Amino acid sequence: MVEPLRFVSPLHKATRQIGEYLAEDCRRLGVEPGEGHMLSYTSLYGPCPPAELVRVFGYKPSTLTGMLDRLEEKGLLVRDPNPEDRRSFLIRVTGEGASIAARLRGQLEDFEAEVSDRVGPRAEKGFRAVMQAIGDITRVELRERNDE
Repeated sequence: MVEPLRFVSPLHKATRQIGEYLAEDCRRLGVEPGEGHMLSYTSLYGPCPPAELVRVFGYKPSTLTGMLDRLEEKGLLVRDPNPEDRRSFLIRVTGEGASIAARLRGQLEDFEAEVSDRVGPRAEKGFRAVMQAIGDITRVELRERNDE
């Protein structure tokens, strides 16, 4: 039997568990989990170009287009012309999209508080060290530094 990877396997598992944990709440709000994540991100960092969303989420451009189409049809986001590039557009959430994103954010904050209560500051510090090491080794920036 092959042993699971010590860092990647638990990170993958946790990502799936969190996604499943939030799925019902997302659907109750009228969005799929990926759409909820897109709304949450765009409400915090938007308006943003589609290329940024491809980089951050890792979706193929065609997959992103389908998701944006669905969210736009639901009235949760809009595509505005990009004033810096007439050939592209910027994605921004609508008021209703921001409301859904805020509710999802609240659920995530509650989730994080519960996790923090269970692990304590020392374990959280260790987790942050692991995440920093991953960032240092990969040198992958999903967002431009000046946007953080």
